[in-house]
Amino acid sequence: QVQLAESGGESVQSGGSLKLSCTFTGYIYSSYCLGWFRQAPGKEREMVAQIDSDGTANYADSVKGRFTISQRYTERTLYLQMNSVKPEDTAMYYCAADIGPLSYSNGGYCGKVDWGYWGQGTQVTVSS
Repeated sequence: QVQLAESGGESVQSGGSLKLSCTFTGYIYSSYCLGWFRQAPGKEREMVAQIDSDGTANYADSVKGRFTISQRYTERTLYLQMNSVKPEDTAMYYCAADIGPLSYSNGGYCGKVDWGYWGQGTQVTVSS
């Protein structure tokens, strides 16, 4: 059974930085996809960033150039470095996983993903 647990959410001033972590336990295949999502009150959940087992990353347009997704597989940890944060980044942030095995398509393994595993979320609040 795969389990994910986020941490690192906090209140931060606009323009500041913070780093979210997501530790995962359980078996995952050698071809997988991990992602960060967020949901603000009254809004739908949206993908923020995703990264596959090869390290290929994709970002939502709203965070490109400001956020960086990374992973340390040996430490079973996924990260989201958030720089130059804005009030509109305020949301509950979730990590998710498709443990694979995934097929390589469109330049990576995250082309066709079934997000079967989710963490409980960590709150990020950005004040202006």
